[in-house]
Amino acid sequence: MAGKPTRLIVGLGNPGPQYELTPHNLGFLVIDRLAARHDIRVARPEAKALVGVGTIEGTDVLLAKPQTFMNLSGPAVKGLMDKYEIGPTDLLLVYDELDIPWTGLRIRPKGSAGGHNGVKSVIQTLGTDEFARLRLGIHPGHPVRDGAGFVLSPLKKAQLEDVEELLDHTAQAVESILAEGVEKSMTRFNRRARGLTNIEEE
Repeated sequence: MAGKPTRLIVGLGNPGPQYELTPHNLGFLVIDRLAARHDIRVARPEAKALVGVGTIEGTDVLLAKPQTFMNLSGPAVKGLMDKYEIGPTDLLLVYDELDIPWTGLRIRPKGSAGGHNGVKSVIQTLGTDEFARLRLGIHPGHPVRDGAGFVLSPLKKAQLEDVEELLDHTAQAVESILAEGVEKSMTRFNRRARGLTNIEEE
């Protein structure tokens, strides 16, 4: 049995079946993959989120999917941090990033929202950007005229095949962060795109 969580892992997304398999919900999908890999049930409503407690790499964790819609993610994250007495240094935020190529992955120890409204809400609510984040690339490789429409459009079949591999890779990256820390995990897991392992500079 897991003890009191000492780390909070939050995947950003939008609730509802119409958003389930869209680029903007990769954060939710990563939480689901971690839950499946470590036999954690993410279903209990708390602080405007669905949560589950379990153990990953010897660390007691709280997995969470805010149910407030993406642009209002901050209050749910803060509510969970306050309830479980978890500080920003023990938060890991997982989300999609349109500025990163499709299937790319970036781990960072801190940083700005970079135009991501969900992250902007978290930073504004917490009053700090000093928390780790794991960003999943969703840029399709061609100009995106309607960013909002693109991130909320259903993933195509070929994209879903890529996502399956990306979710496993991302789950391993989260496990590495818990076991080895952010810096070592950046060296091991930051990559440009599916099948590539070399690091791309920010």
